[in-house]
Amino acid sequence: MANVDYKKVQQTLAAAIVLIVAGIVAWLSYTREPAEAFLFPRYISIAFLVLSIWNFVRAATGMALVGRGMDLGSAIWLAPGLAIMTIYIFWMAKYLGFYVASTLTFIILFSIYDPSSHTSPRTWLARAAITIGFMAIMYGLFALVLKVQLPRGLFI
Repeated sequence: MANVDYKKVQQTLAAAIVLIVAGIVAWLSYTREPAEAFLFPRYISIAFLVLSIWNFVRAATGMALVGRGMDLGSAIWLAPGLAIMTIYIFWMAKYLGFYVASTLTFIILFSIYDPSSHTSPRTWLARAAITIGFMAIMYGLFALVLKVQLPRGLFI
């Protein structure tokens, strides 16, 4: 059997997935209408695409080999977050609206990965306050500063 550097394969595969997603996002930002609503996403998607190309080249050439890669335990630990983000991207944001879906997703992810007690009311108040603060910043950034059109859904 050939001597395969699994760490390099793992990092290159991850970089390739990010590159594919960046390409899809960039393509979508240039093919959707109305074009004015996608001006900001175009800028971000091109920066995302350029950085993901750079990341892929570094991973493929071995320049970015850091860390020890991901073991099965880490993958299992990340799986709930990836599942929730997938539901958010493909369903929640579209049907519930950006702000409602983002608030729910943030508090769920925060609750899952926060090591603090899940039985303490004080911890839940802190999570709620941080979520409200985060969403207030998101609203201020997107709606007030950038004036970006966000997905509207069932509630907002």
